[in-house]
Amino acid sequence: MRIEIAAVGRLKKGPESQLVSDYLERFAKTGRGLGLPAVHVSEVEGRRGGGMLAEADLLSRVIPEGAALVMMDERGDQPTSPEFARKLAHWRDSARDVCFVIGGADGLAPDLRARADWQISLGRMVWPHMLVRVMLAEQLYRAATILAGSPYHRA
Repeated sequence: MRIEIAAVGRLKKGPESQLVSDYLERFAKTGRGLGLPAVHVSEVEGRRGGGMLAEADLLSRVIPEGAALVMMDERGDQPTSPEFARKLAHWRDSARDVCFVIGGADGLAPDLRARADWQISLGRMVWPHMLVRVMLAEQLYRAATILAGSPYHRA
């Protein structure tokens, strides 16, 4: 199993970058004993003037073949953290790669979104794509703690 985050834009040094790194390191430590690999992040540059279609082409190049595609999209499902953890465990148990896709400021192209195995919304509000990375990294860590039976998640 591989876990990939494919995202438009380069995360510059700063608070968002520190948070993503921290949560992904925590995930790697907690997930190791659960059979969850460290998360790999692939960043693609948004092309000025190219829009969603150009970004979709770039994202498609870094998505692992055969991976379950999870699109981070405001129109998606709003799973609970335990539901998200169960889905991650299912992919682990079926030895399926998973790729979380985060679009740029304009979102994801409809053709790319249509390829999704699952679309997730982090709420009814729209979030900046750099904060979506932070929130996704935290939810991956939270999922690992739920699977490990850790008290981090208080239901």
